[in-house]
Amino acid sequence: MKRILGLGILSSFFFAFTFILNRSMNLSGGYWIWSASLRYLFSLPFLWGMVGARHKLGPVLESIRRSPGPWLLWSTVGFGLFYAPLTWASDFGESWLTVSLWQLTIVAGVFLNPLWGKKIPRRSLGAVAVILLGVVLIQSERLLSGEAGGGVLTCLGLISVAAVAYPLGNRKMMDLCGEELDTPQRVLGMTICSLPFFLALSAVAVVQGRLPSGSQCFQALLVAIFSAVIATILFFQATNLGRGDPKLLSLAEGTIAGEIIFTLIGGVVLLGDAMPTPVQFLGIGVIIAGLLLNCRAAAK
Repeated sequence: MKRILGLGILSSFFFAFTFILNRSMNLSGGYWIWSASLRYLFSLPFLWGMVGARHKLGPVLESIRRSPGPWLLWSTVGFGLFYAPLTWASDFGESWLTVSLWQLTIVAGVFLNPLWGKKIPRRSLGAVAVILLGVVLIQSERLLSGEAGGGVLTCLGLISVAAVAYPLGNRKMMDLCGEELDTPQRVLGMTICSLPFFLALSAVAVVQGRLPSGSQCFQALLVAIFSAVIATILFFQATNLGRGDPKLLSLAEGTIAGEIIFTLIGGVVLLGDAMPTPVQFLGIGVIIAGLLLNCRAAAK
């Protein structure tokens, strides 16, 4: 369990760069489609080289050739329908706001268990309720004041789609690969099979006449290295260690809440993000409390 926690928290540190850099690209006028697509286009050669250096490309390509439909479907769900909405959501608020709402993935992870014939861990339900309360608190002032109009609901809707897609695609691919592929191989295969989605998305941006700047390309490259390669492999390794045990799997997925602290500090210091209001700070604290409750439930 300690190893799962360590890998999960370390991955949350590197995942925080996703929210900080996506917000940075948004503030500098970058189009969200390129922020999403370039991450995966840039991460492919890194992953290919990493797996190829260990002479393990063959099993990845053979597995894709054997089951192209499931690979394309669940890679598109796990990477495409996860990252495109999450990146778009950065248009609607500070980096800490996006990452706080992203903790809905913990809720989604708990309630996905029945799809695999496993029970929902009852001890996790209290943590789920606390996390949902935190999300409501974070958005309550904006909703009541009408400050952001439909932007609040749009942001929440986009992140909800991403929060379901990420654990769903990840778990489906774990089932498909079994013990045949290790974590870097699985991440490479999912990156390859999500490319049709991101290439189609890029084509939309080109047709619209919106091309990425040099600055956006560089920042997307950093996201690819820190998040798509380092953080994703660390997180998938943590979930691999918890596979077969819904409590440990929920624990692994729950550690991503550490992103909140790292993103809040980075966004305020590096981007000049507005500090959360007292009510929003309370909401963040409640979400973190939900994380701790979830970890405690998993430990028991």
